[in-house]
Amino acid sequence: MRALQYFFSEAVASLWRARSAAVLAIVTIAVGLFVLGFFLVLNTNLQRVVSQWSESAELSVYLNDDATAEQLKSVDEMVAGSGLSSRRHYLSKAAALARFKGDFPDLASTAGALSGNPFPASFEVQLRTDVRGATGAVDGFVTAMSGMPGVADVHYDREWLTRLNAVVRGMRIAGGVIVVMLALAAAMTVANVVRLAAASRRDEIEIMQLVGAPFAYVRGPFVAEGILQGGAGALLALLALAAGFYALRLRFGAAAVQATGGDSLTFLPVPVVAILLLGGMTLGCIGGYVVARRVR
Repeated sequence: MRALQYFFSEAVASLWRARSAAVLAIVTIAVGLFVLGFFLVLNTNLQRVVSQWSESAELSVYLNDDATAEQLKSVDEMVAGSGLSSRRHYLSKAAALARFKGDFPDLASTAGALSGNPFPASFEVQLRTDVRGATGAVDGFVTAMSGMPGVADVHYDREWLTRLNAVVRGMRIAGGVIVVMLALAAAMTVANVVRLAAASRRDEIEIMQLVGAPFAYVRGPFVAEGILQGGAGALLALLALAAGFYALRLRFGAAAVQATGGDSLTFLPVPVVAILLLGGMTLGCIGGYVVARRVR
């Protein structure tokens, strides 16, 4: 315990002496971890939204305005006999227009000013959970429905959800590459700051070695210095990330919930916050250890 107290007291004194360089290292670590946290928050909420949309993925069968009652009945019987739907709902042109006005109140006056109703009637088909992954059966059903009399178009949400998942995966890969580069830059910055501290204490280190001080007491303060810089950088990143997140949620949270149909946006879970904090300390520790190993 006394050794740890010595390590960290010396590290604090050293950081204060070279505070300009220390601040640079802390900010560099903070930027890297802020970017990582940003991608984690974005990925967490996107994955949740995609999961919610996937659970409610629907197949919409849009009808021609001149579709006859017999054609509507045939479409309804086709959907019922497919064995793929858990429920189906007919949405008339008037109901489609009313839904649009309810979902987008800012555009309600514009829609009401049109000479006619531009929204088609449709059948909204909720697929059974056990067939959502059976792309062959669903694709065949979509093709068959598209060719039926009275059907204008068939839209399956799963198609764009697949594309959205691909975008999320691409963002995750790009974020990982950026984070790795920033982490290397942060570790190198910490190492340079600690190296400057080692150079300024060269005479003190030589005296400690001459009087027989253990290598742990010589090297320990440099490792502690790196840990302090990494921890401070991680804490700064988390505070900035939390402030930005809650400010944006306060400003745009309601609109985001309305647009996605999901729950309120969420911040990082406590275990992830702890991992980010430990990650910053680890980066600093690595930078300090690299320099401490060279102290002879």
